[in-house]
Amino acid sequence: MNWLPLTSENQLQEIITNSINSKVKAVLIFKHSTRCSISLMALNRLESKWKFPQEDVPVYFLDLLKFPLISSKIVELFNIQHESPQILLIKNGQSIYNASHSAILFSEIEAELA
Repeated sequence: MNWLPLTSENQLQEIITNSINSKVKAVLIFKHSTRCSISLMALNRLESKWKFPQEDVPVYFLDLLKFPLISSKIVELFNIQHESPQILLIKNGQSIYNASHSAILFSEIEAELA
């Protein structure tokens, strides 16, 4: 996966704009705690199965320990509860799918992107 680091609130607006762009299926955000073994396991499982090109599904990586305020902004913008690890698919400016912990399954992400 070619992760794009999510490091500013301005990027969230870019993500919303990109998710409205008809050239992308959706935009993925992975919220990761670098101190959590469950988060690392979810990240590794996702990376081992990922097959979508960056131009179809841009993928953003949020380090929760370095950028907690961005996570708070995600909660506000997309009206979701904070979890870690957590994955969100953003399309047409809305969160169309989110999952956390062991519920982060590539098969469900793939079904949403089909």
